[in-house]
Amino acid sequence: MNINNFRYDKVGLDRFFGPLEAKIMDILWNGKEKSIKEVQQVIEKERTINFNTVMTVMNRLVEKKILEKRVEGRSSLYKPIMTKMEFIDEQSKKITENLLDEFGGMVVNHMLDSLEDVDQNLLDKLEQKLNQLKKGSK
Repeated sequence: MNINNFRYDKVGLDRFFGPLEAKIMDILWNGKEKSIKEVQQVIEKERTINFNTVMTVMNRLVEKKILEKRVEGRSSLYKPIMTKMEFIDEQSKKITENLLDEFGGMVVNHMLDSLEDVDQNLLDKLEQKLNQLKKGSK
């Protein structure tokens, strides 16, 4: 799955999705598969929204291969293709690879500069990974 619009000025899922897409994904990642009506009802606890709007966005998420749809009787049920953590992992990997491809060593320097405030466990993992890479390049 390829998310083409990463928004640096946003936070959380809004970096990858429009506001309604993010809300729908959050609803579906926090429960079982749901129908359009069920998703609409959850959103309507916060604000009024048209059924057709929710349907259009959910079907676009299916087209983008972010949701999968299955028909059960007269209803269509939707669920995410991957977990939220799998999605974030995949997207962050793609972003990192794209930045490295385009800007190379500059990106690595900035990443290292930002490690000053990172917890020790993450630094230990980084050190292990660097050691593995060094061993593999000999």
